[in-house]
Amino acid sequence: MNFKAEIDVMPLPALLDPQGKAVSSNMKNIGLEEITNVRIGKHMTLFIDAKDAAQAEAKVTEACQKLLCNEIMEGFSFTLEEA
Repeated sequence: MNFKAEIDVMPLPALLDPQGKAVSSNMKNIGLEEITNVRIGKHMTLFIDAKDAAQAEAKVTEACQKLLCNEIMEGFSFTLEEA
């Protein structure tokens, strides 16, 4: 079976996000002062060939933990669907 994973990697809430802070502080300059506390992360899409959803989830988790996410500074979440 083929699966599609949509992965979001974000800075941990306790850590500073310099990119997000820069964007947040400039929102008022473009007339969007209602928008605050911007956090900037990464979005990735993967396709996985696996025998079932459980195996696909395990492979995505392994990829995130070993390569796609620095778990000291970032957290990840993903959704999985049949492709």
